[in-house]
Amino acid sequence: MKLELYWLLATLIMTALFWVPYVLNRIGELGLWPTLANPNMEIKPKSGWAVRMINAHKNAVENLVIFAPLILMVHIAGISSPVTVSAAMIYFFARLVHFIVYSLGIPVLRTLAFAVGFACQMVLAYTLLQAF
Repeated sequence: MKLELYWLLATLIMTALFWVPYVLNRIGELGLWPTLANPNMEIKPKSGWAVRMINAHKNAVENLVIFAPLILMVHIAGISSPVTVSAAMIYFFARLVHFIVYSLGIPVLRTLAFAVGFACQMVLAYTLLQAF
């Protein structure tokens, strides 16, 4: 497996698991059965971290929609390089840091982590454009 695909898979799994802590918080706040019922969007979590975590998860999904096709295009085009592997790996860790610091409410680090992830996306896009 190409390393870019490995980092894409790791990012997909990580993003897929981001819901777990805030759902456990919801079970703690509302109980198991109300949590398993149809979601009531009017009921917001009482914990600030849970609200921020939900937003961080949404942001991760929004960015995954950009990152995943870029990685797949790099793979299909056969232009894997140390730069694309590094961009994919750094993206993973930037998104992990973003999720953690967003959930903890640390604004400047959150923005920096987001910017690093965005820069990785732009490196991948630039690499693809150079291949044409």
